[in-house]
Amino acid sequence: MASMTAPTPPPASPYLQPVQPLSPSDEKTWSVLVHIGGILFAWVAPLIGYLVFKDRGPFVRHNTAAALNFQLTLVIAYLVGFVTMLFGIGLIIVMATSVIAIIFSIMAAVAASNGQWYRYPLTIEFVR
Repeated sequence: MASMTAPTPPPASPYLQPVQPLSPSDEKTWSVLVHIGGILFAWVAPLIGYLVFKDRGPFVRHNTAAALNFQLTLVIAYLVGFVTMLFGIGLIIVMATSVIAIIFSIMAAVAASNGQWYRYPLTIEFVR
C-alpha cells in the first residue's frame, strides 16, 4: 500500500512579483508626465501610464484614468470634427478641440504637480 502524502505545490513563478507602491513624489511625477504625454502622444501615453501604474497608488491611478478618459473623449470630438468638415463647421470643431486639449492638459499637469486631484470637465468616463 502506498503512503498518502500531500502533493508539493509548484514553485512560485519568478515573474509574479508583488506590485510595489510608488512614493507620493513619484506618483505626482508620473501623473504630471501622463497629462503632458497626452498633449504630445494623444491617448497612447495615458493608456500606457494607466496600464503600468494603475495598481501603484491611488493618486497616480486617478490621474492616469482621468487623462485616458479625457483623451478618449477628445478622439470622439476629433471624429465629429472630421465628419462635419463636409458642412463647414468641422474645422472649427477640430481647432477648438485642439486648444481645449492643450489648456486642460496643462491645467491637469499643474494640479497633479501640486498634489491636487484634478477632474477634466466635459469628459466621458470610460475607465474608472
